[in-house]
Amino acid sequence: MPKQKVLIVDDESGQRDLLKGLLTKRNYEVLAAASGEEALELYHSSFAPVALIDMKMPGMNGIQLLGKLKEINPFIQVIVLTAFGSVATAVEAMKAGAFHYITKPVEDIEELILKLEKAAAQNQLIVEAQVMKEKLTEVFPDTELIGESKAIKDVRQLMALVGPKDTTVLITGESGTGKELVARGIHAISPRREKRLISINCAAFPENLLESELFGYEKGAFTGADKIKQGRFELADGGTLFLDEIGEMPLSMQAKLLRVLEDHKIERLGSVKQIPLDIRLIAATNRELKAMVKERKFREDLYFRLNVIEINVPPLRERRGDILILAKTFIDKYSQKIGKDIKGIDSGAAQILTAYPWPGNVRELENVIERALIITQANQIAKDVLSGLTVTSGDSQVSGEITPIAELEKKHIKKCLDLNDWNIGKSAEQLGIHRNTLSAKIKEYCLSEDSQKQ
Repeated sequence: MPKQKVLIVDDESGQRDLLKGLLTKRNYEVLAAASGEEALELYHSSFAPVALIDMKMPGMNGIQLLGKLKEINPFIQVIVLTAFGSVATAVEAMKAGAFHYITKPVEDIEELILKLEKAAAQNQLIVEAQVMKEKLTEVFPDTELIGESKAIKDVRQLMALVGPKDTTVLITGESGTGKELVARGIHAISPRREKRLISINCAAFPENLLESELFGYEKGAFTGADKIKQGRFELADGGTLFLDEIGEMPLSMQAKLLRVLEDHKIERLGSVKQIPLDIRLIAATNRELKAMVKERKFREDLYFRLNVIEINVPPLRERRGDILILAKTFIDKYSQKIGKDIKGIDSGAAQILTAYPWPGNVRELENVIERALIITQANQIAKDVLSGLTVTSGDSQVSGEITPIAELEKKHIKKCLDLNDWNIGKSAEQLGIHRNTLSAKIKEYCLSEDSQKQ
């Protein structure tokens, strides 16, 4: 096992030599410096992930040295040595970016070792997360997860952290926010990336077909089963299975899924032979599973099995600063596809795009931009080609009153259905949501074709 590097900086030779001796005996590779200036010269050749720095030194003090080291290596974890009882100094160091502090003279070597180990672990965690971020950028250079908002940066950060781990992930968020893209990203930076990512939308199949799609079947298992079929579980063996819209899974199927998660085995329909599995499970939902658990519509034990790590993908209205960035991405994407040279968005269109509530989220924005590019005759997207995006004073908050999102969504869905003569498929496509999701929304808001004509 390679030795852990640590940089010690202390102008007191007795303390410095004592610490160096103690840590060397504990299998650390120690670099020692008597001043901040000497430490900086040493550091360029060592790049130690952890440093132990005295706060008070002639010339460059500990706070100044901490800042200089962070400039060289932003991931370095610094533990500061401070005089006993000097809490204010320790707080100042922590605010400047120190990982922890320890009082001197150092008498409890075990406490020091523990803090050094935690600092090294923190360094490794941050470095791994940064590497995963870079890999995500390589995998999805034009992803819908682009943006500069804190909300989307938090999602990317969490993806980078959980990607390399083999844990179950639950992705939550409204329809059209990019949940499947998050699943693809997690798989792409995981140790299973060389194997397949198999997806299935739980809302797209009735209960009996969903079971056969997941578990597969033997020849003769039921009428029409004229050959053996592998299910999605088997196809994902060694890789990742993505269960989209898990909240739509019937209770009977939830029990069978729970059994698979516990036993890591399945049986095809019509067979008693157990097939061992090695899969990572990622699930996604636009439903409130906690509320469904209380209503006994979703199994509590399955919920806790799935929700080991939750990644919530924010709706577009909560990251309005990303709307124009995304719009520009889609303009570049579809301009090339359609064969038009569109330069961008004019101010009027930009105002509408940023004020509109986007109930269909990123998927709806992409559909709107593609349609606008097709019908525009100009070299810029103008507001006259953004049909259907009605922005009221409540939407733009000119009046200062906040309209509930549910009310905006209901009005928007009603308008879309009216424009399409209640063609569910066409309306779902324009809204950027699954037709099953649209049907659920119609039921939720008690909408009907007759009521629209009254």
